[in-house]
Amino acid sequence: MTDHSANQAAVSLEDAGQAYSPTGGRDVHTVRFPTATPPTEVDVLIVGAGPVGLSAAVELTARGVRVAVVDRARAATLVRAGAMGHSPRTVEHFRRWGLLQHIRDEWTFPPEWNQGIRLVTSLVGHELLAPRRPSFAGSSGGGPSAEEALRRPQSALQRVFLDHLDRRGVGVAGGWRLVALRESVDWIEADVLHEPDASDVSAVSVASAVSDASGAPRTIRARYLLGADGGSSTVRRLAGIERDGAHATEKRLRLIVRTQDISDRVGPAPSGTNIVFNQRAAGFLAAVSTREWRVYAGPYPLDHTPTEAELLATAQAAFGFELDLELVSSTTFYDATRIARTFRRGRVLLAGDAAHVRTPGGNLGEGFGDVANLGWKLAAVLAGQAPEELLDSYDQERRRHNWRIADHALERSRRSHALLAELRRLGIPDDADDSPQAEARRAEIRARISQGALGAPGVTFDERYDASSAIWYEDGQLDTEPPWRADVYQDDPRPGHRAPNGLVDPYGDTLYDRIGLGFALLVLSADREVERALVAEALARSLPFTVVHLAEPAVRALYGADNVLVRPDQHVAWRGAELPAAGAGAVLDLVLGAGQVLGTIPDQVPPADGNLAVDQSRAVDQGRAVNQGRAAPEVAVATGVDLAGTSASVRS
Repeated sequence: MTDHSANQAAVSLEDAGQAYSPTGGRDVHTVRFPTATPPTEVDVLIVGAGPVGLSAAVELTARGVRVAVVDRARAATLVRAGAMGHSPRTVEHFRRWGLLQHIRDEWTFPPEWNQGIRLVTSLVGHELLAPRRPSFAGSSGGGPSAEEALRRPQSALQRVFLDHLDRRGVGVAGGWRLVALRESVDWIEADVLHEPDASDVSAVSVASAVSDASGAPRTIRARYLLGADGGSSTVRRLAGIERDGAHATEKRLRLIVRTQDISDRVGPAPSGTNIVFNQRAAGFLAAVSTREWRVYAGPYPLDHTPTEAELLATAQAAFGFELDLELVSSTTFYDATRIARTFRRGRVLLAGDAAHVRTPGGNLGEGFGDVANLGWKLAAVLAGQAPEELLDSYDQERRRHNWRIADHALERSRRSHALLAELRRLGIPDDADDSPQAEARRAEIRARISQGALGAPGVTFDERYDASSAIWYEDGQLDTEPPWRADVYQDDPRPGHRAPNGLVDPYGDTLYDRIGLGFALLVLSADREVERALVAEALARSLPFTVVHLAEPAVRALYGADNVLVRPDQHVAWRGAELPAAGAGAVLDLVLGAGQVLGTIPDQVPPADGNLAVDQSRAVDQGRAVNQGRAAPEVAVATGVDLAGTSASVRS
């Protein structure tokens, strides 16, 4: 039995009497990282055992990459968990990793508590806006994804990822702090220092085995290092990567409060996700387990520290009735944007909060998007199927996308706070007030809230990559694309966009299931000339490649081409009725990053002042930062526009 398996068994025995609540919800309170010694050499060293770091290990391991994970912490706790809500796009990643059902099984409160997001005056108060209710008969169907959103805490994801990695013999080691980085031509060396927990006998023995009397660090040599170590990333600091974005002017607190049994007031299956609007509390009131709830408090001035009594009063106002509450944890967060100036510097890459911190709301999903984008590229470079320049497209694609999401999140938060202030100025009636005047006022509030766009399908699905050196854009495509919008999404099969998904048979298999982990060519006509050429070229490169024949006319109409090349991260890389004059090799060269080296990038780079907003104050610094680290070969770009500078200085 591995260290991780032993630890999990011990936890199971310890918590056997408390693992399940009276209502059946499983309480994942503490997930311990293995006490192990990291290897001295791997392909990719991942620093950070949060959901993003562990999912990167899952992604890379599935592609045959040797990885190891280290983290300064020894455990993850439910009561400190961040994001719990996972969009359908994130669920698509869970499904591709083969872990969706395992994640579904790790619920910490009964799934029937998930009733959509209710807008209420309090948990037991008046409903201001009803969500789309789930149907026992099944999903309403339709839409851009075959998946539904999912709510699971981060600690539940970490348990599933750790179990998966343990079964595959992947090393994850808690209690190791990164202290230094050194990069050479072919390797990066990381010095990690073990910090034993005096109460943990096994940790002390591990420390004595790997450190001398002076506590010398252990050196791990890797081809690449991925920093997934959070917003205060040590990897980012050691790599010398600065961040851009606005600092916050006030702060808010995310509280976890513990209740007793409150089923007599809220019923055995209360709404697990609520947004509260009243005179004393505002923001999420969301179940974390059957006894713990997340509540938001604030805003407060940056220099103000609220008392525990003050925080508990806010939490009680969110519940809407008298109850005993225990303050379990409080975490400060800000309406602010801090995004790294580059997501790659030499052999160091950043993902998740290490790369981008923004106003809360779906941040973890963006981290999983980083992993899906980067994983296949790292694997292709390590396997010799692509040059190192392919990794530049990770920064070009993901950083631009994250600026879009961050700008939207900040603006949305500002609008929400302004709306709350307006409602409070006019007065939100007390829950106990059932007078005609109070009912009329609540009707006004419902109407006011309904005016705002609550959905953001563009945030969920419009993950477009429109300034990439590894996408074969169509002539004129980037000049005619509609601007990115948070509140609008339609399936778009053009290069750079997420490939439209759907069922390929009546038994539930989706196109994404069929694509799997490799490249795929969708053949949507009877002509197989393009198929033969691309298959032969992929075979010569030992490139994982799947051909999918779809004869349904509706699919051909949706994709708008006879042939569509889809990348392993489910984005369209090229489409057309016939190959370009340079042939299949030129297409794969560009998609695999060799187009930069060979000078074959087609005339498709967007103008710097296209339909995108340019932040002039950031342009010079970002354009310079992108080119630091290992020097890239010079590229002859047909438009005369430098790709690195364009992707660095332009965002929307």
